[in-house]
Formats: sequence, structure tokens, C-alpha cells
Amino acid sequence: MDIDVLVVATIARALAFATPLLWAALGEVIAERSGVVNLGVEGMMALGAVTGFAVAFTTGDVWWGLAAAGLAGMLGSLLHAFVAITLRADAYVSGLSLTMLGLGLSALIGRAWVGRPLPDPMRTIDVPWLRELPLLGPMLFQGQYVLTYAALLAAVVAWAMLFHTRGGLVLRSVGENPTAVDAAGLHVRPVRYAAVLIGGLLAGIGGGYLSLAYRPSWGEGMVNGLGWIALALAIFAMWHPLRVIVAGLLFGACFTLAFRLQTVFPPELLTMLPYVFTVLALVFTAWRRGRLAFGAPEALGRAYLRGER
Repeated sequence: MDIDVLVVATIARALAFATPLLWAALGEVIAERSGVVNLGVEGMMALGAVTGFAVAFTTGDVWWGLAAAGLAGMLGSLLHAFVAITLRADAYVSGLSLTMLGLGLSALIGRAWVGRPLPDPMRTIDVPWLRELPLLGPMLFQGQYVLTYAALLAAVVAWAMLFHTRGGLVLRSVGENPTAVDAAGLHVRPVRYAAVLIGGLLAGIGGGYLSLAYRPSWGEGMVNGLGWIALALAIFAMWHPLRVIVAGLLFGACFTLAFRLQTVFPPELLTMLPYVFTVLALVFTAWRRGRLAFGAPEALGRAYLRGER
């Protein structure tokens, strides 16, 4: 196969595969920037996938399905926010419980929808004029989903919001030093609630993409660990929205190459490739943080009670 063709096809498919990871990882970046860990991404994505499919199948409108997927993810995150922020329970345990709840509930709800293809799934689009560009046209601007471009735009918006607005400064301050924010007369709890809910919304949209566009159907195990990969990508990106794009594309490229190179390398080895990459990325990030001492929000994972010192 011509190397140019391989590169173009790999990046094009990597973008499509990375789309749900981008949505979910961006949501986790926003939540964790406020100081709240949410290990329930897998469960929220599963709830988004089954709810989005059921609504789209019933109404015949994928956009209603996508809205329902985001709402389902948000409701799951609301439960986590109540437990971790209001009740001040262990956020890690709460997140794991949300994952188990989401996977179990989605399997129960989805029983009636297994094996039913979506009659009118989300369609790919070509971007006029830009699709004619050599290499970049077929790589980036042909046969992609609207949600793929929306995910890239969402990353830019999240970056601008976090680092160039007062609201973003407050959110990051809550994740770094909630005591100082409290002393300044601002409320920590509403900021954390908003961040966790946004994280759930984006995770739900990522799940909805799977059942409405990428593989327009529902089946138990559809998410298949993507929620955990999204968590890892948020860490690898060092909680920076623009770096999430690079991390997602790297993982998507590894996953795509695992299929394209099966005639050259053992398929078992290639199947492990994306996950080995993720583990190595996390090891590198931990080593880098140890040397440069920056990255994670200072108050990440710590519950806060107003007036605490």
C-alpha cells in the first residue's frame, strides 16, 4: 500500500474513532480541573449510548437521541456530584459505583433494543472546497461526522473558557485551592457541581456518538473500555483541552493501525497496541510530573466543606 494512502486512511479513521474519546476526556478534564475525580465515565458513556439509541429509534431523529444521550450522562454525573460533593463521600468509590451502575442499567434498558439497527443514523459530511485539498482533504474533510468537528471545536472552546475567562479562572482556582476561593467570598460547591455536570454531559454525548453514528445500533459492551481510556487521556494530556486532541488522535491511530497491520504482525499483539500505548503514556506522564512537578490540580480528589481550613 502506498505510504500516502496509508497515512491519509489512518488519520481519517483515527479521527472517527477518537471522537467519543475526545468528548469524554474533555468532560473529565473540566470536572477534574474543579477538583472532582469522576471514575464513572464508562458508565455515563454506556447510559448515553443506550438512551440515545432508544430515543433516536423511537422518534426517528438522531438529534433528539443525541440530546437524550447528553442528558443521561448528566443525570449520572449528578448522582456522583451529590455523593462526592454534598455528602463528601470518597469520590473514587462513588465513581466506580457509577460505572457499575451505568453498565448494569444500560444492559437492562438495552435488552429490548439489541439487534435492531438504527433506521436513519447520523450521516458523514464532506466540507465544501476544503475536501479538494491534496492529502488534507481526504484526511480531514471527507467522510467525517459533524460530532467529530464539534469535538475539536469543543476542545478549543474549553481551552478558551478555562484559560481566558473569569469563570475558567474560578473553576481552576477551586481545583487548586478551594479554601482561598471560599475566603474570597465565592462558593466552591456550585462551581464543582457545574463542572461535574458538564463532564457528564460530554461523556453522554461521546456514548451517543457510538450508537448513533460510529456503529448505529445497540449492544451490551459497546463502550468496551473507552471510558477508562478517556480517563487516561485526560491525565496524559495533563488536564489541558488542546492536548486532549493530540492524545485522542494518537490512541485512535494506534487502534486503526492495529487493524491495518494484521497481515504483517500477529493480531493478538496489535490488539494490545492501543492499550500498551495508553499505559506507557501514563507512565511517561507520571515520570514527567515527578520531574517537573506540575499537572494535576492541587485539590484533586479532596472533598471540601465550606469554612474548612
